[in-house]
Amino acid sequence: MAKIKHHNFLNTVHEVFTDAKQEGVLHLYAEGKSFSGRKIRVKNRDLFHFGTTGYLGLEQDPRLKKAAIQAIENYGTQFPLSKSYISNPLYHELEQLVTKMYSAPIIITKNSTLGHLGVIPSAVDDDDVIILDHQVHWSVQNAAKMLKTRSVPIEMIRHNNLEMLEDKLKKYTHSKKHIWYMADGIYSMYGDYAPVSDLIELGKKYPQLRFYFDDVHGMSWTGKNGTGYVLGQLGDLPHNVLLFGTLSKTFGASGALLACSNQELYKKIKTFGGPLTFSAQLEPASVAAAIASAKIHLSEDIYDLQEDLRERIDYFNSLLAKTDIPLIDHNESPVFFIGTGMPKTGYNFVNHLMKEGFYVNLGIFPAVPVKNTGVRITISRHNQKKEIKALVDAMIFHFPKALEETQTTSEKVFYAFNLQSKIKGVRIFNEGLETHEKKTIEAMDKNEWNRLMGGQGGYDWDGLKFLENVFQRNDRKEFNWTFRYLTIKDNAGEIILATFYTHSLWKDDMLAHEKVSRKLEESRKNDPYHLTSMVLSLGCLFTEGNHLYWDEKHPQAIEAMNTLIRRMEDSQQKLNSKMIVLRDFRKDTSWHRHLQGNGFVRIQMPNSCMVDLKGTQNIKGFIANLSSRNRKHLRKDIEPNLEKVYVKVANNCTVTEIGRIKHLYSNVHQHNLGLNTFPFPEKLFDHMNENPFWEFILVSSKEQPELLIGAMLCYMNSARVYVPAFVGMDYDYLKKFGTYRILLLKTIERAIELRFPKIDMGMTASFEKKKLGAKIMEKYAYLQTADNYTLELLGIMEGQ
Repeated sequence: MAKIKHHNFLNTVHEVFTDAKQEGVLHLYAEGKSFSGRKIRVKNRDLFHFGTTGYLGLEQDPRLKKAAIQAIENYGTQFPLSKSYISNPLYHELEQLVTKMYSAPIIITKNSTLGHLGVIPSAVDDDDVIILDHQVHWSVQNAAKMLKTRSVPIEMIRHNNLEMLEDKLKKYTHSKKHIWYMADGIYSMYGDYAPVSDLIELGKKYPQLRFYFDDVHGMSWTGKNGTGYVLGQLGDLPHNVLLFGTLSKTFGASGALLACSNQELYKKIKTFGGPLTFSAQLEPASVAAAIASAKIHLSEDIYDLQEDLRERIDYFNSLLAKTDIPLIDHNESPVFFIGTGMPKTGYNFVNHLMKEGFYVNLGIFPAVPVKNTGVRITISRHNQKKEIKALVDAMIFHFPKALEETQTTSEKVFYAFNLQSKIKGVRIFNEGLETHEKKTIEAMDKNEWNRLMGGQGGYDWDGLKFLENVFQRNDRKEFNWTFRYLTIKDNAGEIILATFYTHSLWKDDMLAHEKVSRKLEESRKNDPYHLTSMVLSLGCLFTEGNHLYWDEKHPQAIEAMNTLIRRMEDSQQKLNSKMIVLRDFRKDTSWHRHLQGNGFVRIQMPNSCMVDLKGTQNIKGFIANLSSRNRKHLRKDIEPNLEKVYVKVANNCTVTEIGRIKHLYSNVHQHNLGLNTFPFPEKLFDHMNENPFWEFILVSSKEQPELLIGAMLCYMNSARVYVPAFVGMDYDYLKKFGTYRILLLKTIERAIELRFPKIDMGMTASFEKKKLGAKIMEKYAYLQTADNYTLELLGIMEGQ
């Protein structure tokens, strides 16, 4: 299967953002010559603003504006010097005021992102370890990843999962100096909290534990002196806590701050903190506005502002409690997340609300899993109760419409977020389509199936019957697959779509870099099912190719496509699958926009390879048609080794030969961690040996004729497609005899002898296959999951 590489992740983000931009909900521009905070002008319309992070409205406070204007008059638009040399005259007063707010030493930074980049590498020593909450802000994760170059281990736990955290603490308590846990105080999408009190208790049990909290979304609207949620839970700042706050967002100015009561650590960070040393300092206007805000925070005014906001939050919560709108986390923060599930439902809902006069934010990948798309609504002091009530009324009206117009249900939304649905959504079916699902290939008409699906791969009717016999009724769960066969017809009985899919156990790192798999395989020596999940996938782990028949010219083709997606989502829910994988698509597939809108992300798979043998009479004719460069490769790298080996085709091997084939396959499987799957059951090879559609191309050296050094396991498709499905090799002889290249050549020669017009050469090793005339085709898979944890964990592990 595919490799998730860094550029693949960026491409995925680009595609998702581009889709959202095209739907008119992202990368917008505010308009107008002034801005009050209560309304925002977008697309020539004034909308009530429910998307700000200035929860207290201080960015519009006359005291901050006056201070900023006066600072520009006095000091200019910037103070162009590094703070390491000299700070502008206003900095000292700001630092004194913020220190008084926190009752702890503070460091002012340009913004929180640069602050994390400066603080984390300075605070964390080489003999420490970092543990990340998997929902901690991207800026923290990005800064932590810098320490990979210093070989600092970076671990990740599921969101707010203290059991996982303690397991990691036990793992490192005897080997690491400090164990850093990094989390947000208030999480920016759902508005939920870190369990600060429980974490501090855990710190008492494990003295090495240090905490790094990013509390920029908890700032100002709560806590003594508006110092935020985390410090409100802590009281005083302990020596084992580093706390980040903000001078922007609801503070109303610009910049960020670090509070640190550990004097030794404070001096270490303050003296030299990377971007803290070399980055430009805050502009005089920003510093002056922050001074004015700090004075408000140190006065009784801050509590009046907090109470004013609290009334609005409580009012919004009370209105939502009377509805069936899926509020994902019920809390007292000013951040609310309404789940829509699929991106296209989110686009639809946001656009409906904007047309009604309300500006809200779309919460989308990578901030949330693609299938957990939703609408983020923030409440501020700018919002009046009448427009809060009007927003709720608009959501009550438009949320069901968004579900209906994007062909989903409330139940699917609640399921995507693991919530208990309070209402029964209306099931949506395509009245003009007939859907038939069978549990075994024997229930499908053989001729019809082969006509639709038999032209490639090992999944014609006989091939699937073979797989059902092998991958059912086994003693280990990874060897037991659930098969489903689906056909979708119009009212006249004409098939529009046909496919098969399987429910099986995958290694989560099958889509990861090889070095990640090597690390995980060490853990699997003690826990063989570590980081594994049940996956619902088109095709199966044994097959490769286009697993989908789809009549795209049929007038109901799109309806059939949507029916397949909903059918698989229903099966995912019933079978409790972690992920849906639709695979083996071309890059230019017309399914792309539909799949992306339904919460699928696209990743590139290894290239697929095919050899066209039409009109080829013999191997000499085939070689003659190769390029001069490839013929030179054949003469130099393959033909000399042919004289050193015996090659035979067998379909009734001895017990000894089958045992050796199993061993050779196992060698390749263990060696190929770049495509990390579970091994296949040993009975597979016995069944192949007894099946008339399978044969083995076997290679042995003339020095030791009795010892097999290579084997190609080949399936003969009913549509006369030759399928070299798997290879086995002895790596001790690979370089000496060029075993793999010999097997490739002899596979082509065998297919020509059998008069097969096509060879499906499968994935991986495309460079070697291309040198023997294989056509290389890019393939893509689409993944849908409501859990980003595994993908983020694998990303953290990559590069360590």
